[in-house]
Amino acid sequence: MKLHFLSTGIMECDHTWLLLQAGNTIKDRHHKHEPAAWGECPTHAILIETDDGRILWDTGVPRDWESRWAPTGFQDFFPVQEDPAGPGFIDSALADLELTPDDIDILVLSHLHFDHAANAKMFDNGKTRILVQSDEIEGVKTIDGAFKGAHLVSDFDGLNMEAVHGDTEIAPGVSVIFTPGHTWGTMSLRVDLPNDGTKIFTSDAVYMGASWGPPAIGAGIVWDSVGWLESVEKLRRIQEQTGAEVIFGHDSTQRESMKIAPNGFYS
Repeated sequence: MKLHFLSTGIMECDHTWLLLQAGNTIKDRHHKHEPAAWGECPTHAILIETDDGRILWDTGVPRDWESRWAPTGFQDFFPVQEDPAGPGFIDSALADLELTPDDIDILVLSHLHFDHAANAKMFDNGKTRILVQSDEIEGVKTIDGAFKGAHLVSDFDGLNMEAVHGDTEIAPGVSVIFTPGHTWGTMSLRVDLPNDGTKIFTSDAVYMGASWGPPAIGAGIVWDSVGWLESVEKLRRIQEQTGAEVIFGHDSTQRESMKIAPNGFYS
């Protein structure tokens, strides 16, 4: 088994979205130089190569983020760095490994927000299975309009999504952990590697190391705050039982310590 950590675009934002701090108010990019916790908010995907096929976790942000997000207004709150020499998007990250979306057997979406499911339709090829937690699938059916919060309907409408129910093993050594609270059906990913041990990728169940605690510190985008806290504590119990390394959803400092494809992998 090989695990590749893929860089899929770096957003910027007021970190008050990610970590609630007394006295802070959320600002957009036009006011980012005013006192605020403005900084990087990187996105990533995980590619797992197994004997049974390739599994991809999440898809990062889209190349056309500015125009696609315009109906939501989020392009001003989460602008994406566009340095051509900087981190790529999911298509270029796969290309660096000599892969295309058609080479992915299973795509697992942690949830359907615009920075995780934005490129899901690249994998609508009749071959790749697309797995989403059942609560998330049912939740987005209630959206009336083009978007609700960070769910942008055009990212996933028409996709043939297979429902995952609760904690589920996707393949030997690869499983999802049901961690709702951020959204209806947010999932985290657990991978048990033979050499590098267990790794838990929290997605937005925990944004950053500063959110992890204990005690856990809430964020600005949470659908169910009690459910979110229960999910964080569920992850903490698994971490304590397994000694897993926990990789958070948008932690720019932690990202610097990761082996980023194509320059390294975990096994």
